[in-house]
Amino acid sequence: MKVKKILRFPEVEEKIGLSRSTVWRLEKTGKFPQRVRIGLRGIGWYESEIDDFLANRERVQLGGRA
Repeated sequence: MKVKKILRFPEVEEKIGLSRSTVWRLEKTGKFPQRVRIGLRGIGWYESEIDDFLANRERVQLGGRA
């Protein structure tokens, strides 16, 4: 069984280049992967979902299709 890696916000921010408020806004509208709770005050995102978001974003920016 493969363990899914969870990224905290600083890692997500570095990977996608978007601000915290932009991530929250995209997440609220369903255009960004949903966060997962990793503790009482901790949240993160599955790395595989962030990678999928980036791949889809690049296709949209290039005008390509899935």
